[in-house]
Amino acid sequence: MNTSAPRFDHVTDWVFDLDNTLYPRECNLFAQVDIRITHYVMDVTKLEFDAARTLQKQYYRDFGTTLNGLMIQHQIDPDHFLNTVHAIDYTPVMPHPELIAAIRDLPGRKLILTNGDTGHARSVLRQLGGDDLFEHVHDIRAMTFVPKPHREAYDGFFARYDIDPSRAAMFDDLEKNLVVPHETGMATVQVVAGEGFVHEQVEAWELDQAAGPHVHHVTADLAGFLRNLP
Repeated sequence: MNTSAPRFDHVTDWVFDLDNTLYPRECNLFAQVDIRITHYVMDVTKLEFDAARTLQKQYYRDFGTTLNGLMIQHQIDPDHFLNTVHAIDYTPVMPHPELIAAIRDLPGRKLILTNGDTGHARSVLRQLGGDDLFEHVHDIRAMTFVPKPHREAYDGFFARYDIDPSRAAMFDDLEKNLVVPHETGMATVQVVAGEGFVHEQVEAWELDQAAGPHVHHVTADLAGFLRNLP
């Protein structure tokens, strides 16, 4: 934790990423999406698997999402992409009553800001047991397909829901997605995988735990963190 990290007494808007944040990375749900994205890149580019995978991760790193890279470089239909890559089995996400209760007890609004789409988010929330928990899901379509970590994604979100960033907190698994929240005055929390987690589909940079000023708190136990807020 940042030694000068802000507390949460002032927070009235609680903003959560979805994938690998509200459910543990260890359940490997996003690994299903990830491999479907690789096959989508193969179909679009006619590359073999390994080359398509390299390009996918390059787009993910450089454009915020692989979708954004494919839209810019290959003019694909985003709705077709989203419907294709989210045709997955959601049963690996287990009910998490402790997390749902911890979020429900937070004072103020609860919102999701995700680079996925609303249908995907609702499927995850049903599995967790919290389909009615969040006031709003602000998804990639609401962002007009300009994803986190781009400033435009956050500005549109703040404006749409009249959010004062200085009274809000952001929870995300990717440290790069916490840069703008920090710059705008939000309290930030990076939700990380458990110690020693590795996966052949996950590159090292996706698991980076930043020591920079934009990450105020780090936790591998979101429910426990919310129950014992600094």
